[in-house]
Amino acid sequence: MPSIRFRSRLTRSLIAGTAVTTLAAGLAACGNDSASSATSAGNKPTGTVTVGALSNGAAKQTDLTVSEVASISAELPKSVTKSGELVIGVGALPAGFPPLAYIGSDQKTLTGAEPDFGRLVAAVLGLKPVVKNSTWENLFVGIDSGKTDVGFSNITDTEERKKKYEFASYRQDNLAFEVLKSNAWKFDGDYKNLAGKTVAVGAGTNQEKILLEWQSKLKAQGKKLTVKYFPDNNGTYLALSSGKIDAYFGPNPSIAYHVTQDAKTTNPTRNAGKFSGAGAALQGLIAATSKKDSGLAKPIADAVNYLIKNGQYAKWLAAWNLSNEAVSTSEVNPPGLPLSNS
Repeated sequence: MPSIRFRSRLTRSLIAGTAVTTLAAGLAACGNDSASSATSAGNKPTGTVTVGALSNGAAKQTDLTVSEVASISAELPKSVTKSGELVIGVGALPAGFPPLAYIGSDQKTLTGAEPDFGRLVAAVLGLKPVVKNSTWENLFVGIDSGKTDVGFSNITDTEERKKKYEFASYRQDNLAFEVLKSNAWKFDGDYKNLAGKTVAVGAGTNQEKILLEWQSKLKAQGKKLTVKYFPDNNGTYLALSSGKIDAYFGPNPSIAYHVTQDAKTTNPTRNAGKFSGAGAALQGLIAATSKKDSGLAKPIADAVNYLIKNGQYAKWLAAWNLSNEAVSTSEVNPPGLPLSNS
């Protein structure tokens, strides 16, 4: 199926990296592998959107005031205005990927940073948010068929995808290093300060590719970077807490989630620094994704920029511990991961 190749490398890593203890509820509640309308942590009275509901401690539940902006909603295609709805696609079946999209603490409601942000954008556009949860592949089938207006599902902006889709960016696509809170080491963006460190990474991931490139460069300089692999996240975090590794290199959102879950344990962790998922030459971006020439990218980008300007955007990111993925502005079809690296 053509859409399979569109799976975000970061999304794939998030799914692989999610702690198994957080997936049980999602697996129980998401048995249907076909696209389905999902109960979503809903809007309160008109003008208020609640983010972080039912997050199982991953977010601080926050009520945000946001209403329709007529000058922006006027940009919408007539078909969308007539429907009165923004159909939001999320590709989180079967297991979800905390903290971005997963089944909440009531074991039935879709929660997460992505559906929350889709509802914020819908509020600015004066539309009723209708959130549909599906498999990753069916998310794109829905967009292609017109049954889904826009995907908010950790979709990386790539030049390959621009052949079929248009984008409005809203988050940085980042990797990060997780260390024990007691460890003062910080990643400053330069691979050279990894010399002498032992770092765990998931096999077959984008971050492994980057880490092995750094390892080769350090070896050529007579320096050592030890790379470790574990069969699952439980093994990785046991090694981190026991001091067998110095750091774990993984998707920034999954690390943000684990930091919140681990905060009250005897060995809490912290984020020690981020790195673009697209590599040193380009800041990777996560973007709202709609069908090419649908006319949705610009009003969505304008809605995001309204949220940035008026503070709701920063509060949404802070609620989900994702402030280090903020963008200063939403762009329509910004430079994406090049064809040579898609």
